[in-house]
Amino acid sequence: MSDQILLKGIHGFGYHGVFEHERINGQDFFIDLALGIDLKAASVSDALEDTVSYADITDLVVAEITTNPVALIERLAGRIAEKILNTYAKIDSVTVTVHKPQAPVSAKVQDIAVQITRSR
Repeated sequence: MSDQILLKGIHGFGYHGVFEHERINGQDFFIDLALGIDLKAASVSDALEDTVSYADITDLVVAEITTNPVALIERLAGRIAEKILNTYAKIDSVTVTVHKPQAPVSAKVQDIAVQITRSR
C-alpha cells in the first residue's frame, strides 16, 4: 500500500528518561507519524468515516507523551504504535518517530530521535 497520512511535530511535554532529573523536570517531545492506510474510499467519498480523524490521533499521541513516564523513548514509540494499531482498524501500518531534542548527551546535537515501524 502506498497511501499514507503524515503528521509531523506533534508536541507534548513529558517526563520520560533514564535520569532522575528528566523524570523530575521533564522536557519537550515531538512525534512524527506515517500512517499506512487505504485512502481510496476517502478520496472518492470525501467522508470522514472512510479515513481516520487526525484530531483524535494527535490527542492520542499527546496523551501518551504526557502520561505514564518510561525510561526509553524506544518504549514510548512502541507504546504509541501499539495504541494506534489497537485503536484504528483502518490503519495497516504506522511509523513513529520520537524526537527528544533536549536529550542529556555531552555533545551539542540538533536532535536525537528513534523511529520504529509496526504493521498488522
